[in-house]
Amino acid sequence: MQAPPSGLRLPPDFVRRTREQLGDDATQFLASYGEPRTQGLRLNPLKYRTTATAGDPLAQQLIEMFGLTPVPWCEGGYYYDESSRPGKHPFHAAGLLYIQEPSAMSAAELLAPQPGDLVLDLAAAPGGKSTQIAGRLQGKGLLVANDIHPARAKILSENIERFGIANAVVTNAAPDKLAAKFPGFFTKIMLDAPCSGEGMFRKDPDAIAEWSEAHVAMCAGRQLDIARQALLMLKPGGTLAYSTCTFNREENEAVVAALLADHPGLKLVRTERIWPHERRGEGHFVAVLRSTGDNTTQTHGERRGGKERKLPKPAAEAWAAFAEFARELAPAWQLPSGKPLLFGEQLYVLPADAGFEAERLDGLKVLRPGLHVAMVRKGRIEPAHALALALHANDLPADRQVELTAVDPAVHAYLRGESLPFPASLPGWTLVTTGGFPLGWGKTSNGELKNHYPKGLRIQ
Repeated sequence: MQAPPSGLRLPPDFVRRTREQLGDDATQFLASYGEPRTQGLRLNPLKYRTTATAGDPLAQQLIEMFGLTPVPWCEGGYYYDESSRPGKHPFHAAGLLYIQEPSAMSAAELLAPQPGDLVLDLAAAPGGKSTQIAGRLQGKGLLVANDIHPARAKILSENIERFGIANAVVTNAAPDKLAAKFPGFFTKIMLDAPCSGEGMFRKDPDAIAEWSEAHVAMCAGRQLDIARQALLMLKPGGTLAYSTCTFNREENEAVVAALLADHPGLKLVRTERIWPHERRGEGHFVAVLRSTGDNTTQTHGERRGGKERKLPKPAAEAWAAFAEFARELAPAWQLPSGKPLLFGEQLYVLPADAGFEAERLDGLKVLRPGLHVAMVRKGRIEPAHALALALHANDLPADRQVELTAVDPAVHAYLRGESLPFPASLPGWTLVTTGGFPLGWGKTSNGELKNHYPKGLRIQ
């Protein structure tokens, strides 16, 4: 193995292939592995009054707090110094920011989803691109975020929840299973394909240990298979962004060329490479493809239609009870449009955008069928954690809130799951906030705020 200045040992075959690919630029590229890796975050525009840019006073607060500098290819994306540790701040738990490698922010920006788009993020975990897409949708349209690995899909679902996203469905399915349910359905598809991870070498030594030429070839074959399934779900005129965090042509340009050869109705709009020796980031490849024809001719069946299902009586009753509860608790909050779904005691609201019926989810493993609003237990309503994060503080009256400043030890006690003393004027459900942003629920009774922060999210 050959070692760059940091002592990181790179596979000899990787070094050889890189020199063949980059020629004179290879020396500078290989030397970049000896540099410290870049750290980045995105601000969540769903939490802000404007667009989470430097013009917003709340965004400016974070810029100053963490010493942020802009990522040039992503509005709302910033570099930070590792010592500032924004991921440990209560604002992270409140969903104000997402820790994401800066180069990876380029893919969703180039896909450029707009409010009202029907978007699929096919290999979405842990959720960086999904949360970025949702910010651009601004609550309008639909996001289906999927990952084939159950544990990763769970993390994806938690990040969707933390960002306060109401118009997303999270699934755990193989691409062909989704293609059978959603032929020709999506206007935009993000495919950040599983790859050999050459852009992960500085971050993850295991990526170096796993790399081989055989692994690259295996990844390229798998990427092509997944991309073909993705195209079956793309509407005519729709856009697919194919991306990887690897550098070789076999997993990038060669996969794109094979897709273009297989699909005459597909047009290459743009490719973008971020190299770590040229720009501040770990590196990324993105190709933007647009469909000019129908890609669904090879699907397992035609697009599903049918009559709208009547709302089952238990779901209708649960929704009516929740609507009454919500009007009392958060009178300024507008109930989300969509179809109530009741799974056991869990009440969700399925996004209502065109063509998305609940039956499309039949047979799929669904972790989050829209916004989780409540648990309904023997007619008693308990608001869901996801609902707290989807609210804004001004949705509730002041006597239904308790503010814990970021420097108050009580905020960390709350995030650990501890109860807090709280002489509330009104007993009952209370929104816990920090900096005016919701963290979760508490329930006040007898001078105490009982903690309802989810056990699985509590800090140790």
